[in-house]
Amino acid sequence: MLDITSNNAGDALSPRTTEATPADDRALLDAYSNAVIDVTERIGPAVVRVETGPKVRTPRERGGLGSGIVISPDGFVLTNSHVVGSSKEIRLRDTEGFVTDAHVLGVDPDTDLALLRADGARDLPYASLGDSKQLRRGQLVVAIGNPLGFESTVTAGVVSALGRSIRSVSGRTIEDVIQTDAALNPGNSGGPLVSSNSQVIGINTAIINGAQGICFAVASNTAQFVLSEIIRHGYVRRAFIGVAGQTAPIPRRHAVLAGVENKMGALLAQIEPDSPASKAGLLPGDVVIKLDGIDINGVDDLIRALDRDRIDRTLAMDVLRLGRLRAIDIHPIERKPAR
Repeated sequence: MLDITSNNAGDALSPRTTEATPADDRALLDAYSNAVIDVTERIGPAVVRVETGPKVRTPRERGGLGSGIVISPDGFVLTNSHVVGSSKEIRLRDTEGFVTDAHVLGVDPDTDLALLRADGARDLPYASLGDSKQLRRGQLVVAIGNPLGFESTVTAGVVSALGRSIRSVSGRTIEDVIQTDAALNPGNSGGPLVSSNSQVIGINTAIINGAQGICFAVASNTAQFVLSEIIRHGYVRRAFIGVAGQTAPIPRRHAVLAGVENKMGALLAQIEPDSPASKAGLLPGDVVIKLDGIDINGVDDLIRALDRDRIDRTLAMDVLRLGRLRAIDIHPIERKPAR
């Protein structure tokens, strides 16, 4: 008699295993549903609808619509700077329909983030910001917002990629962006991207028109940095040297003559009068290849290097001028805050 109790292949094909599969599938689906439901019930009440513009709208005065997430019980709300824009009238509507006015504490167009404060609101439901560095590709995430004006909409997906870079409205590159396939539409901007343990790990910021399942969120660690800077200073502090430039290739013969390995650099097209760059002797046509020991392979690298830690410090800069390497000392100042 054939003994199938010790036969692995037979076990895999046994009727008992086949019959258990639908139940296992139901258990998995229930676990997925329960995770999304739990996130929605815990974070949903902290998501607000952000309305901008006059209460009574005219054809000339149209308002905007977006989402926001309450991050403290006394009414701090994170959203996108492009949702707020330059509007002087802002209203927040919660899931229960309560409406309150709000004012802007600070905006940072370079990361597309803004911090609002609800007027006269206390003891609000709020959510905590998580650590976006702990994210993994394929992890379950939930997006909550008001897409196309439909309030309190929930969509679920996964983290498609980490460490993306996208261009902000100011032209600066937003680093460490989360890519997700959770469905987003206009109106989701400023709403939270939430992990399965109910922590906000991103602020939804952008979609690609015509694409499906390619959406982006500013990482919560970036939001933490912007939040702390706005609370302390009213804006995000960054260094400024007063140049306009573009990424440009370095001719191979110039690189060999100068003894550098850079294939690309930041070509300076314009120098502002009385700026740190002007005082340091930089000229249009110079190609920056190093700043404070950091290789500069394009204008984005130069912008990234000019952070708050390099304000009011004398830095060593290497530039190529007419194919020759020159060492220049430059003293960045604090950039004026965006209005």
